[in-house]
Amino acid sequence: MAYHDPNTRFYKTSEGAVVGGVCSGLSENLKIDVSLLRIVAIVLAFTGVGILPYVILWIALPRKSDLI
Repeated sequence: MAYHDPNTRFYKTSEGAVVGGVCSGLSENLKIDVSLLRIVAIVLAFTGVGILPYVILWIALPRKSDLI
């Protein structure tokens, strides 16, 4: 079961990133397999729903290296 600490912040990471690092950062933070998040992002992108939220997260989320 995934566990999320409410005191942690979401971030994107360049380690293991394919496009913008959004899915890899969210998967580290939420402790979910990155492949699952990428599949969901791709499906949502093909339906037209997921492109804008991904771009917003890409712009809004800080890099992990900036938080340290």
